[in-house]
Amino acid sequence: MHISKNNILYRDSKKPILYDIFHDEKNTKKPIIIFCHGYKGFKDWGAWDLVAKTFAKAGFFFVKFNFSHNGGTIENPIDFPDLEAFGLNNYSLELEDLEAIITHITTSLNYKEVINSNQISLIGHSRGGGIVCIKAEEDKRVNNVLTWAGVSDYKTRFFIGSPEWELWKKTGVTYVENGRTKQQMPHYWQFFEDFMANEERLTIKRAVSSLTIPHLILHGDADPTVTLDEAKALHRWNSNSELIVINNGDHVFGASHPWNNNYMPEDLQNSVAESIRFIRGN
Repeated sequence: MHISKNNILYRDSKKPILYDIFHDEKNTKKPIIIFCHGYKGFKDWGAWDLVAKTFAKAGFFFVKFNFSHNGGTIENPIDFPDLEAFGLNNYSLELEDLEAIITHITTSLNYKEVINSNQISLIGHSRGGGIVCIKAEEDKRVNNVLTWAGVSDYKTRFFIGSPEWELWKKTGVTYVENGRTKQQMPHYWQFFEDFMANEERLTIKRAVSSLTIPHLILHGDADPTVTLDEAKALHRWNSNSELIVINNGDHVFGASHPWNNNYMPEDLQNSVAESIRFIRGN
């Protein structure tokens, strides 16, 4: 298997993007899968490498990457040494990053012999689920979109009008604790301003309702972070979507970070298998 980790996509006057690629050694042009991590996530989290290897063994060209402002750096892509970048992140930047990755993978001479650029599937976990839905609706290069524990609405997560929101507006910054690293992770007020300036584009319901490509929705019914109701909403908005509910499944399909086993947890294994079936069928 060919595995190339921590490749750097440099961009003029923009933060670079770090990405990994996984594919088998067969001399065939493979369908592309691009995976987007979620909030406070990163490409090397938990069992994501095992996910990548499983897709590669199944004949796909699998790409996963860190959003440029996720808080990681080129030198340290795991965890969040650059909290300033994290504070300056927003949904528009994440869409721009995904656009850059799609374009780079499909136009780079390095990959042209092993990719089929006419077969592109996007997978988004959690917050990344909203990003892939929006991008899939607006980018005609994308053939399939899959959401794993995906969110259905960004605006409600700002809790507009609440005391916390009012304080954020007044001070210009709010902090969220990372439960694992115990870091106080900032969000600057620009995050909200960017959303409001681009609200129509960033409304997941609008994007999902307008999708004309296959959409698979995978969600655990015991997800404490993004409830099953959000998956049901996505499914309701797109009558052509397929919803698979994982019985007793949590937000990360049984995985955790770090993940030291050489096999995936059962729920994640089943999610990957269902995703492979779905993409192959379309």
